[in-house]
Amino acid sequence: MAVNLFKPEEPVVKFYAVEKLNLLYNLVTTLLVLLFFDRMADPQAMLMGRFLILVGTFVVIFIYTKFPSGATSFLRILFQMSLLSYWYPDTFEFNRLFPNLDHLFASLDFNLFCCQPALEFENVCGSVFWREAFNMGYWLYYPMIAVISVYYFFARPKEVEKCTFIIIASFFIYYFIYMFLPVAGPQFYFPAIGEELAISGCYPEIGDYFNHHPQVTIAQDGKGALFTELVCMAQSAGERPTAAFPSSHIGVTTIIIILAYKAKRWLFYTMFPVFLLLCCATVYIKAHYLVDAIAGVITGLLFYWFTAWLYKKLNV
Repeated sequence: MAVNLFKPEEPVVKFYAVEKLNLLYNLVTTLLVLLFFDRMADPQAMLMGRFLILVGTFVVIFIYTKFPSGATSFLRILFQMSLLSYWYPDTFEFNRLFPNLDHLFASLDFNLFCCQPALEFENVCGSVFWREAFNMGYWLYYPMIAVISVYYFFARPKEVEKCTFIIIASFFIYYFIYMFLPVAGPQFYFPAIGEELAISGCYPEIGDYFNHHPQVTIAQDGKGALFTELVCMAQSAGERPTAAFPSSHIGVTTIIIILAYKAKRWLFYTMFPVFLLLCCATVYIKAHYLVDAIAGVITGLLFYWFTAWLYKKLNV
């Protein structure tokens, strides 16, 4: 049965699964901020952000209890999903405290593939057509998450809690990895050491360099192409030297296409070409090493299985 957004319903005052996850993540990271308080760049701002998220969560729940309907129920889910854009750069505030590890992953890429795929890929596919195709796939990342969440909400309302739980829980697992595994990716590391060294296979340790140089380095020139410009704008606004290994872009999109396959075959077949473009794009635009992309697929499969199992256990 499809959801009627404007049909009043009896309010069920309970926390949705995604709300529980966000509250738990908020609590755990708040404790981490307090633990590392003297070493954080701006711990007061981080604590205030977490407090406002807590307030916002209870505000949207209150709105639902006063005006219970499909629309206000959807608002609760939408609010929690929108917080992903806040939690992602927040991981950098933790991993900037630890020595950078890009030299290990850049070396692994070079030793496995006898080159730097992030540098060679653009040389092989340097035309505007490929640049736009790959950037389109990369840019469609968040729209794909929105589409699958909205589809489940309207077409499979009994499964929307499970769907959004799997997505959010997987994100949070990635975010915890990123907090303590400081890998910035080629778009940050190669400009820091110089492209000549990257090509030659020499990858020096840079310690806490990004703690003092967090500014965004745009690794591609948009040259007026629409999706390339959109990706560059998004990187300028929210990118940080963090979250390279494993690739959550690929991992979460792997989860999205599994959810799409289970929902409707036409949805899966529509999204799968975008998934392939996105997988290529993560290396093409130098956001990730190739080993990050491979790990993204593997962890995406593992995290889907684990979070689906966890949801089932929590709802027995």
